[in-house]
Amino acid sequence: MSDQHPQTHHSHDQHHGHDHDHGHGHGGGRDASRWARWRHQAGHVIRPHSHESADKVDSALESSAQGMRALWISLVVLGATAVAQAVVVVLSGSVALLGDTVHNAADALTALPLGVAFVLGRRAATRRFTYGFGRAEDLAGIVIVLTIAASAAFAAWTAIDRLLNPREIGYLPAVAAAAVVGFIGNEWVARYRIRVGRQIGSAALIADGLHARTDGFTSLAVLLGAGGAAMGWRLADPIVGLAITAAILLVLRDAAREVFRRVMDAVDPTLVDAAERALLEVPGVRGVDELRLRWIGHRLRAEVAVVVDGELNLRQAHQVAVQAEHALLHAVPRLTAALVHADPAPAPGAADPHAELAHHAA
Repeated sequence: MSDQHPQTHHSHDQHHGHDHDHGHGHGGGRDASRWARWRHQAGHVIRPHSHESADKVDSALESSAQGMRALWISLVVLGATAVAQAVVVVLSGSVALLGDTVHNAADALTALPLGVAFVLGRRAATRRFTYGFGRAEDLAGIVIVLTIAASAAFAAWTAIDRLLNPREIGYLPAVAAAAVVGFIGNEWVARYRIRVGRQIGSAALIADGLHARTDGFTSLAVLLGAGGAAMGWRLADPIVGLAITAAILLVLRDAAREVFRRVMDAVDPTLVDAAERALLEVPGVRGVDELRLRWIGHRLRAEVAVVVDGELNLRQAHQVAVQAEHALLHAVPRLTAALVHADPAPAPGAADPHAELAHHAA
C-alpha cells in the first residue's frame, strides 16, 4: 500500500467496542470489589450493552431477532386461522374454503425458509463466504415469489374448475365467517410482516407479507362467493375467484420486483445521495468517486473512493478515510461496514496514480 492510497475497512461493531473489564481495587474492600466485578460481568451476560448506548445489543443481531419474532408470531396466527377454517371445511364441504385453507397453511410454512435464512445470516463470514451468509434471505425471497406464483396458479385453476363444474355449498353462514377470519388473520400478518421487513430492510420478509395479503384476497373471494351462492347465483364464486387471481398476479409483480432488485444489488437512490452528502461534509474530502452500496441480507455495505489532498502523508490520509467511514455509518440506515479508499487530488503535471491499472479498465 502506497502513502497515497490508504484505505480503511471496519465493521460497525469495531467503532463502538469497549473494554468492559474495569478494575476495582481499594485495599480493605477487596472482597466487596471482587463481588461487584462478578456482578458487573454477570450483568453483561444477561443484558449486554455498550458505553455509547446502555442495554443496546448489536443492531444486526437485533434485526435478525426481530425477523425471527415476526415469523414465529405470524406462524402461530396463520396456523390458528388454517385450523379454524379446516373445521368449517369438514362441516361444509366447501371447495373454495378448502383452497383458502391450503393457501393459509402454505403461507404459514413460508416462515420455514425465511427462518433458515435469518439463522444462516447470523453466521460469521468464512474464507469461502467472505461476505457472510446474509444473501440467504434473497434465496428465501425467491422461494416466496415462487410460492405466490403457485398460489396464483392454484387460485386460477380452482376458479376455472368451479366455473365449469358449479358446486353447491352448505353451511353458508359458517363458510362466510371462516372467510372473514381468514381475511383478518392474513391481513394482520401481512401488515406485521411488511412493517417489520421495512424496519430491518428484509426484502424477503416484505415479499412474505405480500404473500399473506394474497391469501387474504382469496378469503374475500370465498366470502363474496358464499354471498352470491346465498342469493342463488352459482357462478358468483368462480367469477370472483378469477378476479382475485388477477389481484394475486399484481401482488406477485410487486414481490418479484422487490426480490429482483435485491438480487441485482439495487438500492434506493436516496441512500446514495445521503452517503455522498455525508462524505462531502467530512473535512479533508475534496470529492467522491465510485460510491457503491449493496444489501447483504438486511444489512448494507459500502465501498467508496474519496479524493484527498495529495500532500497528506499516510497517517493523515488514513485519518480522513476513518472520518469518512464514520460519517457513512451515521448517515446511512442499516449500514454496518464500509471500505473507504483515499485517492490523491490530481496535481498539474503529476502522473496519474492509477496509470498502471488503465489497461484493466473496461
